[in-house]
Amino acid sequence: MSASTAHGESSSSSGSTAPSSPIASSVSSVNTDVTQLDQASATSADVPPSPSKEDVALPVEEKQAKAKAYKDEGNKLFVAGQYDAAKHQYGLAIALDPSVPAFYSNRAACELKLEQHGLAIEDATKAIQLDSKFSKAYFRRASAHLSILDPKSALPDLRTVAQLEPKNASVKAQLEATVKLIRRLEFEKAIQVSEGVKAADTVESNLKEGSGGTVVPDSYTGPRIADGDDADTAHLGKIDQKFIDDMIEHFKNGGKLHNRYSWQIILGAFRALQQEPSLVDYKVPEGTTVDVIGDTHGQFFDFIHLLNKTGTPNDKHALLFNGDFVDRGSWSVEIALTVFAYKWLYSKTTLINRGNHETSEMNKVYGFEGECKAKFGGDLTFKLFTQVFIALPLATLLTASRPPLTGDDLPASFSIAQREPIVAQETGLKRFFVVHGGLFSKDGVTLDDIRAIDRFKIGQPGQAGLMMELLWSDPQTAPGRGPSKRGVGLGFGPDITKAWCELNGVTAVLRSHEVRMGGYEEEHEGRCCTIFSAPNYCDSTGNLGAFARIDDQGSIGWTVFEAQPHPNIKPMAYVGNAMNGMLGM
Repeated sequence: MSASTAHGESSSSSGSTAPSSPIASSVSSVNTDVTQLDQASATSADVPPSPSKEDVALPVEEKQAKAKAYKDEGNKLFVAGQYDAAKHQYGLAIALDPSVPAFYSNRAACELKLEQHGLAIEDATKAIQLDSKFSKAYFRRASAHLSILDPKSALPDLRTVAQLEPKNASVKAQLEATVKLIRRLEFEKAIQVSEGVKAADTVESNLKEGSGGTVVPDSYTGPRIADGDDADTAHLGKIDQKFIDDMIEHFKNGGKLHNRYSWQIILGAFRALQQEPSLVDYKVPEGTTVDVIGDTHGQFFDFIHLLNKTGTPNDKHALLFNGDFVDRGSWSVEIALTVFAYKWLYSKTTLINRGNHETSEMNKVYGFEGECKAKFGGDLTFKLFTQVFIALPLATLLTASRPPLTGDDLPASFSIAQREPIVAQETGLKRFFVVHGGLFSKDGVTLDDIRAIDRFKIGQPGQAGLMMELLWSDPQTAPGRGPSKRGVGLGFGPDITKAWCELNGVTAVLRSHEVRMGGYEEEHEGRCCTIFSAPNYCDSTGNLGAFARIDDQGSIGWTVFEAQPHPNIKPMAYVGNAMNGMLGM
């Protein structure tokens, strides 16, 4: 069983005292047990640390000794899973003695754990420049390239490691796995344009004809979906809350859903998603709330704990799943089926945005494809998920229905974005742009530009364009724009966020995509808020999870929660061992 984190669970908010309201109290810090370094966000962790004046004044030999001491402390923190703090120590070591390749390579190892793959490539490259035979640096640079789906760039580094360490069987296996991945991606890209019948059509035909493994045997003991109400829809089935409750209990007990019912759920969500635009408009009705949920990454037992806190979607309460509910964790199928079941049953109040992991190439590397094959047999279900992921909207615009609380109505601890909100010019109401990644490489992008994206035609986000940036970009502390610390997308500063919100009449950008040790972080004066809902991410990070609750006035409250025990199955259990090693798991 996986141990919970040591942090407590709590909420923070402002205004009314109604239990259902997000503004029940004001708490400036909900996670006081976490040290300042542990709380460092991904927006601040990319700023190199500066050594003290005392360290700078040391003689050369003492500087070198102090640098080694910082490195040794970094090693201890890395082993303890405190990757932000370890990175800080390696940065101090580099500042005092930039001639040691191991300092850069060790910092690259931290950046791999923090998913800052672009920075890892930079640091590993610097280590290689200092020592052209430093095999660890080549390996870490290869790992970073592979993590951002660039196996061709990883291949030369892996070949170099194999030459430097000819007896290393693990490296040989990883080299072979990478070669196979390149060949497979090239083959699939070549045949993609000539694919015939879509997976959804095949599955629906199987359901209608009772073929392809859709007949449920009497020995099946899991929950069952009733047939549809008439002859034309009988094969599609009809779902209710009891089925979803029974399905969740079945999953908690280690059960699998029969393929027939899984396919009915996926198709039920698909029919709803196909009717939605690329930017969904959702007005929060008076007297209701909407909860925004960040990355859950296949951590099903944490996900169910989260749903126990949010409650299920219904006519008075909406849930918005902001992408990345699959990959990495080993119960991605269970989460995807639960989210899609709610989308089928409560299509208007179950909102889903696409994340960068609801994409085919990421799924091939980070475990979801392997999990689908293991749990369903064959590749039809994975192809069906891939088709449905393309139908996921790219963003959601949440609009309040009542005038906002501002200024003296809110505690002084609240962000500028909440106390002095940017509102829609025509209505004076708060609006929140909810997207998985972030903002754009060019100025002047409007909400209508996002609405105009033909996600069905584009399919996969690729390496450039508005869709890619919506799914991949990250905030940064520095003004302006900068290269992505991930190696994909870009970094956007507080001035970029403010200008975009003012242009579009948006109060704040709510996004996910990055771990925050406290579960969430209000950045850019509160105009950019990161929400991450996978506590103790990958069983190693020790972070809290969080969700945001928004009421009909556009007031935001935050709830944080701990990781929960789960069966002894490691993250990425459905990725091959060689590739698992490359991805640092």
